[in-house]
Amino acid sequence: MMRFQLRSIRSKFIVGFFLIFLVSFLLLNQTVTSIIQTSNQKIITDDLLGLKKTSNNYVRQAFMINHFTNNEVYFGQIAEEMIGDLLYATSSEVSAYSIDGSLLYASDPAVFAGPSDNDLKQAIRGSTAYTISYDSGTAAVLYSYPVIIDGVKVGILRYSKTFGSLYEQSGKILNAIFYIALAIFGAAFLFSYLLSRHISIPLTKLANVSNEVTKGNLDVRLTMRRNDEIGRLASNFNDMIEQLRSQIGKIERDRDRLEKLHLQSKHFYDNVTHELKTPLTSILGYAELIRENGESDPEFFRKGMKHIVGESQRLHEMVVSLLEASKEQDSWDDKGRIEIGPLLKDVCESMAFKAQRYKKTIDFHAEGGLYVAAQPDKLRQLFINLVDNAIKYGRAHSEISVQASAIHESVLIVFANQSDTIPPEQLAKIFEPFYLGENRVKEQGSVGLGLNIAKSIVDDIGGSIGMRSENGETSVTVELPFTKAERWHEH
Repeated sequence: MMRFQLRSIRSKFIVGFFLIFLVSFLLLNQTVTSIIQTSNQKIITDDLLGLKKTSNNYVRQAFMINHFTNNEVYFGQIAEEMIGDLLYATSSEVSAYSIDGSLLYASDPAVFAGPSDNDLKQAIRGSTAYTISYDSGTAAVLYSYPVIIDGVKVGILRYSKTFGSLYEQSGKILNAIFYIALAIFGAAFLFSYLLSRHISIPLTKLANVSNEVTKGNLDVRLTMRRNDEIGRLASNFNDMIEQLRSQIGKIERDRDRLEKLHLQSKHFYDNVTHELKTPLTSILGYAELIRENGESDPEFFRKGMKHIVGESQRLHEMVVSLLEASKEQDSWDDKGRIEIGPLLKDVCESMAFKAQRYKKTIDFHAEGGLYVAAQPDKLRQLFINLVDNAIKYGRAHSEISVQASAIHESVLIVFANQSDTIPPEQLAKIFEPFYLGENRVKEQGSVGLGLNIAKSIVDDIGGSIGMRSENGETSVTVELPFTKAERWHEH
């Protein structure tokens, strides 16, 4: 349908231009013909008026020399002599008639013997008239007028004159104009045809490419080396396809990301259900046994209560961790320019007591002047989680190293502890929620959310976090963007 419409556009161009040029050509030809005919008639009229003036002067002179009582008779007597003189003076065939139209004398009677005598009839009635006859591209004029002497009509003079050269010249002019106009018409029509192709062919290509795009093919492109509007249209169309491809790619990536988030969310809630179900089942079981047995068995009562308290504490820590993991990220308005050294030192000193319980020590060192843009509580929670993770999973009687230094435009913080080497396949999943590898024991109510929460905080700050485990040492490396004072003020 689109191709048919485009072809009809080309046809409309051609037919429209053809009609315009044809009408213009006809109007031009008609106008020029009318102008030439009007000009010829004026030339003939002026020439005939000249003949009349010349003959009138001659007749008056003749009548002035000889005075007759009957001028009509005298006109007939001098007709032959008068015709001879006028033939010589005007170079035209001349004839003289009486006032009733009878031929008195003619220079060439055959010329005036034709069937056309309308001019003579008009002259008999007292009017000046002429008739034009066309034959084989020539024009012959018969011109008659009454001769008036002292207010009395004495006869009629009739002239026959050919204007072949005039009409021959007019014909040549008309033919020249016709062929020139025809050539212009042909050239203009050819130009209009080429112009229609110049416009319609790119539109046909555009229609074909747009059909491919509607079918989902985004690999097609318009190749037009033109600097006009159609070239810009083709360029914009190609840009539109690129934008469309980009948007579709973005939508596909978002779709894949949403599918992944959906799977992660499902996995997250499956883990939550499992993690919450285990302590609740254990608490419910011991509570029902205690309710049935009461304090009849003191040893079982103490054991059950201890278990209920322990599981309740683990359940409480799990719920708190879940709440922390599900909190929305705070806005930049709550962030401050925090110096890493003092905050990290305070965390290490507060965690030293727990490290002693696990028979471990903390070695801390931080360079001065290390600043990042973050929320103080979130940054403290990040350090607590990572130090706590190193304490819980490090070997007994070992040292935990916490080091902070500047590297390029970042602040580098390394938490290292002595532990069993973690396999690469477990390291790849270490930051996932509720993930506990085979060698990682659930100590002190751990549910596997600490590293996931740490990664969320680092992502919010705009940094990166990673874990490496080799040669009996495990280290967590955190890289945070360094914030200079002038940048902070601008922010």
